This record gives sequence, C-alpha cells and structure tokens, in this order.
Amino acid sequence: MSPRLRLLAGNGGRYLLLCAMVVVSLGPFAWQLLTSLKGAQEPIYGADATWLPQHPTLANYATVADTVPVWRYAGNSLIVAVANVVTNCLFGAMAGYALARMRFRGRGAVFAAVLAGLVVPFEVIMVSVFLTIKGIGLVDTLAGVLLPGAITGLSIMVLRTGFLALPREIEEAAVIDGAGEWSRFWRVALPSVRGSLAVVAVFSFLFAWDDFLWPLIVLKDPDNYTLTIGLQYLSGTFTNDQRTIAAGTMIAVLPLIIVFLGLQRLFFRGVGEGGVKG
Repeated sequence: MSPRLRLLAGNGGRYLLLCAMVVVSLGPFAWQLLTSLKGAQEPIYGADATWLPQHPTLANYATVADTVPVWRYAGNSLIVAVANVVTNCLFGAMAGYALARMRFRGRGAVFAAVLAGLVVPFEVIMVSVFLTIKGIGLVDTLAGVLLPGAITGLSIMVLRTGFLALPREIEEAAVIDGAGEWSRFWRVALPSVRGSLAVVAVFSFLFAWDDFLWPLIVLKDPDNYTLTIGLQYLSGTFTNDQRTIAAGTMIAVLPLIIVFLGLQRLFFRGVGEGGVKG
C-alpha cells in the first residue's frame, strides 16, 4: 500500500471512530429532544416510528408545566446551583491559594486531607452528613441541600493548580508595591485564574443541578423539591407518555447547556492551564 493510501485509510478510520463516538454520546440526547416535539398521535416505537417529528409541537412542554410546578422546582435548583458555584469559587479559591502560595505549619497534612476527600465516595459518609445536617436543623431546607457541596476537594485542587502556575515574580512585585496577603490574593492572583474559576463554576453547577440522591434524602416538603426530584412525578403519572417525560428532561438539561456555552471559552482555557502545569 502506498503512503498516500495508508494515510487516507488512517484518516478514514479516525473519522469513522469519531462519528461512532458522536452517535453514542449525542444520539440519546437527540432522540429525547425529537421525542419531546412529537404530537400525541405520532408513534415513538415500532416500525412506523420516525426520528423527525411530522408535526412538531410544544404541547408536551405545556403538559409538564400543568402537571408539576416545574418552574418552582427549577427555581429551587437554580438557587442551590448558583449558591454552590459562588461558595466553591470563593472558598475553593481561598483554600487553593493558601495551599499553593502560602507557607504554614501543617500544609502537607491539609493537602493530604483534601486528596483523601477526593477518593472517599459521598455514599460512604452520607449517613454522617445527614446526621450533622439534622443536628443543626437544616433537614428539609435548601441550605441542607447546599451545605455538603458548598466546597469540594475538586474545586480546591483545580484552583490550587491554577495558582501554582502564577509566576513568582508577579507576586514579588506586588509585595514591593506594599500589597498585603489579601490584596495579593484578590487583585493579583484571583484575576489570573479566571479559566480555572470557569472550570470550577461549570462543574459545581453541573453537580448541584444534577444531584438526585442527596436532595431526595434531605427534602420532605414538595415545595422545596429541586427539579431532579420534582420531575420524578412525570414518570409516575405519565408512565406511558414518553413525550412528556422527554420534555421534562429537556427542561432539566437546557440550563446546563446555557451555562456551558456561556463559559466554554474560559472553561477550555482553564483546562489548558491545568494541563500545561501538570
């Protein structure tokens, strides 16, 4: 085989593999989106079913809103997710800066504890966390949902990596100008890790918005349900109406897409910063 044919064959194999990955990853999402737009008379399964809706309609989304208070649930999820982003970015940045730029006794032990927190699954400590939340009176509150994820080891490690990449000369110049520790953190270090902050923001929002098990355990009052919990009513009430369930799924996914698209430039910049440092 000539080098040109070998090159074409190699590229063809790569493109086929890429197409297969796209189908596997985006296929279920596309099916759910198209199903949510199908009318009540259009088949979903069987030989007569088609991928594209013959008569697209938004009636399924209206059915979701009429069946459950989806906007209240979405508001509760938004409160928890946004608060999770703020706390992880702020406190994660403080902890990451301390571990990366400050010298203090016990820093190695703190760093080891953060790493250990990344390894231990939440399910292992879930009972202890629930008893703690119950002890401080936060059961059946959005604060009880937020608190366990208010700052994570992943956020600290991502931001620590970003601060480690900050040139020492910049910090020394700030010291010469008379900047204190807090001023160096807030005015010099923090603006330099905007990419890492975007990574933390995206992951924090994603984890908080998609969380199902912990809100299910903590929340009792339906008025406090987050979106992932509230949409389970659709499966029970409309077990055979896959169109309504698909519409509810799209409502839950849309904010994630908006957040990622809004922060994608900074997100990939932050991923690149961590990769260069690593």
